[in-house]
Amino acid sequence: MSTAVELAIETAKRAPRRRSLTLAIGCVLVGIIVVIAVVSLFYLPYPPSDTSGSRLAPPSPQHWAGTDKLGRDLLTQLMIGARIALTVGIGSVALGAALGVTIGVIVSFATRWLDDTLSALLDVLIAFPTLLLAMLIVAARGASLDSAILAIGVAMSAIVARLTRILGKRVLSQDYVTAARVSGTGRFGIVFLHLLPNIWPTLVVNLALQFGLAVLAEASLSYLGLGAPPPNASWGRILQEAQGTVLVAPVGAIAPGVLLVILVVGINLVADGLRDVGDPTRRRRR
Repeated sequence: MSTAVELAIETAKRAPRRRSLTLAIGCVLVGIIVVIAVVSLFYLPYPPSDTSGSRLAPPSPQHWAGTDKLGRDLLTQLMIGARIALTVGIGSVALGAALGVTIGVIVSFATRWLDDTLSALLDVLIAFPTLLLAMLIVAARGASLDSAILAIGVAMSAIVARLTRILGKRVLSQDYVTAARVSGTGRFGIVFLHLLPNIWPTLVVNLALQFGLAVLAEASLSYLGLGAPPPNASWGRILQEAQGTVLVAPVGAIAPGVLLVILVVGINLVADGLRDVGDPTRRRRR
């Protein structure tokens, strides 16, 4: 019995350290991509459209990651791709959060029939494939970085709205909210004093996960030729251009894939860490 108790105590002591390690590793992985993106704003090894290098050259002191099939420096393309990935991720998450939280809060206060109607509409939008919806929006507006952000943000907003509605309904059913209403607190006061402060931990975790999905969606759109046009170098477009020469110059296909994995895995680890930080009940259960 004493051995089991000691084991349980030791496990409880290690849990916070594991959670801290998860968050730290996630921040380091994301930080690598952030540093690359920030550096690209001030320094690039070569101009993005410079084709003076040898075609499909291997890594060398002149071109650290080699060149692509047009003779462009691959490291330059990868650095620009990091900037595009973060720009699309931040922009689409901000747009999806603004639309989704607003709609979700409105639905939380809606009457029964309006709640059922809007909830059914959200379910239809969620069931619609995100990438297909994004492709339709981009095809209608034309391929550009703004179109990619708009398309992914709109597709994301339905998921955020549904989650906000579920969490909002749960908060509005609590006794302290009923007491606030009886005391004369208006809807805006309830939203900003009670609803949003109580649902933000779960929302932040979900938005962090949506960030990773947005990065993957942008890479998919660029791979299909619906992302940011040249000379912008999205990781998805680099992959698409390198697929025909993967045996001759594998760095062009491997490097953007590795960077995508680093960013997405890092975001997922950060989301898991934020879940533990923002949810005290989860910390107690572990």
